Amino acid sequence: MNKELARQRELNPMELCDACKGIQRNWRRAPGHAELVQRGNRKEDRETGTVTITRYQCDRCGTAWEYENDKNNQQAGWSVVGR
Repeated sequence: MNKELARQRELNPMELCDACKGIQRNWRRAPGHAELVQRGNRKEDRETGTVTITRYQCDRCGTAWEYENDKNNQQAGWSVVGR
């Protein structure tokens, strides 16, 4: 990939599909949507214990998401992490 194309992608805002736009972010137990495909998970240590973070990618628009399942943090949940 040339530098100019990489720069253009960096400057263009991500465009989410309608299904991704409907995902409630930063709220534990909020649902995703049917076109999210699981891509793996990892464990991270927090002050209150270990949490699982699962990575997903939308088959429709390509947006990469992570879902943090932390029972001690109601504001954990869905977050966009890129493409």
